[in-house]
Amino acid sequence: MKRIYFNEVVTRDGFQNEPEFVDTDAKIALVDELSQCGFAKIEVTSFTSAKAIPMLRDADEVMHRIQRVPGVEYTVLVPNVRGADRALACRADELNLVMSTSETHNLANLRMPRERSFAGLRDVISIVSGQRPVNVSLSTCFGCPMEGDVPQSEVLAWAERFAELGVRGLTICDTTGMAHPAQVATLCTNLRERFAGLQLTLHFHNTRGMGLANVLAAVQSGIDRFDGSLGGLGGCPYAPGASGNITSEDAIYMLQSMGYETGIDTARLLAVARRLPEVVRHAVPGQLAKAGRITDLHPAPPSVAELKEMFL
Repeated sequence: MKRIYFNEVVTRDGFQNEPEFVDTDAKIALVDELSQCGFAKIEVTSFTSAKAIPMLRDADEVMHRIQRVPGVEYTVLVPNVRGADRALACRADELNLVMSTSETHNLANLRMPRERSFAGLRDVISIVSGQRPVNVSLSTCFGCPMEGDVPQSEVLAWAERFAELGVRGLTICDTTGMAHPAQVATLCTNLRERFAGLQLTLHFHNTRGMGLANVLAAVQSGIDRFDGSLGGLGGCPYAPGASGNITSEDAIYMLQSMGYETGIDTARLLAVARRLPEVVRHAVPGQLAKAGRITDLHPAPPSVAELKEMFL
């Protein structure tokens, strides 16, 4: 079985939607714990305006204080040139840029049309070229909650425009959990055929309960990189009722159980996941932390021993 790489996004994508501010020290401690679990990347924070995302207003401090582990890339979300300057000053390993393939969602989320977003991100790519690798996350690639279907031709066209600018990778996002496995398989096959030289990452949400099925469809179509969020935190504020990202530990354990190598220390990750509700002060959607691994067996009740003596 081939190697699958996971990127952890809980401290950015997960925490930005939390109703209460997560303490800076708690964020740093969580990143440091996740750094020991074997993730390929950790998306630590976002260099956006504190007014826009107050939950991540401590981005600079968090980036300066985390303990970096060799082999782990520490990536950050960057919306514009100013954010890129901050990211470079904080020694981010990778800059992640974002725009939507849906015009309506881009207007709702970024407050500008797609062409204006592209022009701004092109400036960022030009400025950081040669200093840091750049990844571009394309939102609503599997459907828009306001427009409905987003044609795959549209997704491929935007991917092509960024590939021509020399980005290292593309993240194809199911921002509002509208994807289904057959759709995923088709798009992933097309992406791999056209962009074989790029890091291709899939970012799924579990809004309609198909997150893990979509991960499996993508893996079977040749994708080997995925975003996930500890505990399943996150969600899109522009999709009413949308739940969070796929749960990292659930997806990782599923693939490990099937024989895929992930490089993740599941026991260590589960220990971190089980402490997450204390950090955010509420229950989280993840299932593995609640149920345990298949190999975590339970003692039989005393009556079973008596029945064995009686019948066996």
